[in-house]
Amino acid sequence: MAAGDAQERRKERAGRAGADLVSDGDIVGLGTGSTASFAILRLGERVAEGLRILGIPTSVESERLALEAGIPLTTLEEHPDIDITIDGADEVDPNLDLIKGLGGALLREKIVAYATRREVIVVDPSKLVDRLGTRAPLPVEVTAYGHAAVARRLRALGCEPALRPRKAPGSGPFVTDNGNLIYDCRFDGIPDPAALERRIDAIPGVVECGLFVGLAAVVIAASEGGLDVRQRAPGRPPAPG
Repeated sequence: MAAGDAQERRKERAGRAGADLVSDGDIVGLGTGSTASFAILRLGERVAEGLRILGIPTSVESERLALEAGIPLTTLEEHPDIDITIDGADEVDPNLDLIKGLGGALLREKIVAYATRREVIVVDPSKLVDRLGTRAPLPVEVTAYGHAAVARRLRALGCEPALRPRKAPGSGPFVTDNGNLIYDCRFDGIPDPAALERRIDAIPGVVECGLFVGLAAVVIAASEGGLDVRQRAPGRPPAPG
């Protein structure tokens, strides 16, 4: 089996395991990204088998996939308290703090995470790191107005910010579902994610950053040998929804 195929199988195994934690009657946050997509597809199978849930998608893409899978949807306005969210991550540290946002949906993902009683993160083992910011850049969503000035302030925090382009060459910057831009910020490790999150969020023009601190309750990493399930350590409760 090719390396890429093996990684897809690990992602699928993690996504399906996360989806199987959903209970009948749950309001479910539907994450964005390749591993979260496998969770959505599995939830569609379970709905076809009789599972009664309502989903709240975190992106236009996850909404489209959920509708195709036959998952009935709702909104945060109708259901402001979410029972469980299944989402992916770009990095996970030993405290279960995260970097998210390479899929471009970090703002909606964080809004949904804060409204969630149990945030379940599904990943392949390559996303497990000793310290955040050592492999993935930190995405920061910013307003289009004044974004270059925001980038200068981000650089002063010790990173190298790069404006994310669209996938098609020469088509301009990537634009989020919310009409904003994203700077991918390379740090040489992030020793204090909570402090950095506060400093970034204090910059005018920043809409949200991809540090998810204290939000994940469970992380499921799937390897060829099985599932590595990590629970948040005692004394580090998830942030209240």
